[in-house]
Amino acid sequence: MLEGWFLWFILIWIFILVGSFAIGGYFMFRKFLKRLPKADGKSDLDWEEYYIKETRHLWTSELKALLEELVSPVPELFRDVARQKIAGKIGELALKEKADQMTLDLVIRGYILATPKRDHKFLRKKLKELEIDITPYEQLF
Repeated sequence: MLEGWFLWFILIWIFILVGSFAIGGYFMFRKFLKRLPKADGKSDLDWEEYYIKETRHLWTSELKALLEELVSPVPELFRDVARQKIAGKIGELALKEKADQMTLDLVIRGYILATPKRDHKFLRKKLKELEIDITPYEQLF
């Protein structure tokens, strides 16, 4: 029978293992739900990819660099997912407004709409550093 320190080691290891499975399962389930087709036959991820593909030619190198700078605080493991979600929302706005090219206004509005409220504090700080006026976007925050 297990006794002493080895028993505690095994119990702690079981909790760590179950916790890791739960966390991993949660993120896998979220990804699965995003992949499920909606009523129109396309999933959220399909739409993001569509918007990015349709607006790829509208991006300038300066705005791509700005988007990279805006997603820089996201941990590297999740950065690609965040970049795709934000670029998809920006592309959606550009297509809805029939834009000829990406603008700073589209990038900022798309970033605000694609990110949760807790990330807006960073955006305000970054835009202040870049000396960009945020007053036109206050209603979106």
